[in-house]
Amino acid sequence: MRLEKCWFCSSTVYPGHGITFVRNDATIFKFCRSKCHKNFKMKRNPRKVKWTKASRKLAGKELVKDATFDMERRRNRPEKYDREVMHKTVKAMQKIDEIRQKRADRLWEKRMANAKQQQTAADKRQLEREIHLIKAPSMEPEAVSEQEPMQEEKVVQQQDEKLAQKQKKKLRIPVERPRQKLQRMQE
Repeated sequence: MRLEKCWFCSSTVYPGHGITFVRNDATIFKFCRSKCHKNFKMKRNPRKVKWTKASRKLAGKELVKDATFDMERRRNRPEKYDREVMHKTVKAMQKIDEIRQKRADRLWEKRMANAKQQQTAADKRQLEREIHLIKAPSMEPEAVSEQEPMQEEKVVQQQDEKLAQKQKKKLRIPVERPRQKLQRMQE
């Protein structure tokens, strides 16, 4: 079973899937789906289309040079079937996939190392710009100092009253209803 690569996006084309386009000069182009074929017909450059493998490699988001890619290279020489060689090949393929995944993870971690710091810095800048959305105007120190002392006292009194009301709610003593009292006494 031969797995081809899409000419446009470099994804895998399984047997029986995709579109094959043969140009007049006998050049063969394989496409994984109609999306890639249509982009090819529109003469789009895969390196400039963000979702393609070529674009991601160019932007440094995927591995470019790795020894594991040599194993994936296409070879056209026929090999004599040997069961042991086949088993070793399958095991090697699995091992290579693990290695490639680990290297891709390392690349991602390296790329994202500064991302958290940059995100927190951006969040702080946004918070400083839009602090008025979080704080009420009466709570800001500048607004309080500009108001008259009488208004300042009123604000403090209102806050004290709110606290007192909250404490009263917390200190409520449950009152038993007469029926409940009778039932308890009878027991």
